[in-house]
Amino acid sequence: QVQLVESGGGLVQTGGSLRLSCAASGRTFSSYVMGWFRQAPGKEREFVAAITRSGGNTYYADSVKGRFTISRDNAKNSVYLQMNSLKPEDTAVYYCAASTGVFVVASYGRSSAYDYWGQGTQVTVSS
Repeated sequence: QVQLVESGGGLVQTGGSLRLSCAASGRTFSSYVMGWFRQAPGKEREFVAAITRSGGNTYYADSVKGRFTISRDNAKNSVYLQMNSLKPEDTAVYYCAASTGVFVVASYGRSSAYDYWGQGTQVTVSS
């Protein structure tokens, strides 16, 4: 079991930046693939970014490529999402997710591939 706690959400103007953090407790953090997903009101949860266990590979949704950066610090049991050039359409609850599963490239963007989820943190981008 792993517990995930997100932080860093808030209200920001269009073009601004936020950095989300996700702190994990439980099993060895480096054994988890980590991902960020988001869900806007009335919409399905969607993939944002993911990072491999070592941090050597990252994956992004097309909508955030070039603006968001996912990173992890295995020594601190944490994963981060740096969000720049924020847009109103980025407004959503952002969730951190973890998995010990075997991944192929297509797995990283699927919410069903992740076993553990945080409670979410609200990001609101005003126009």
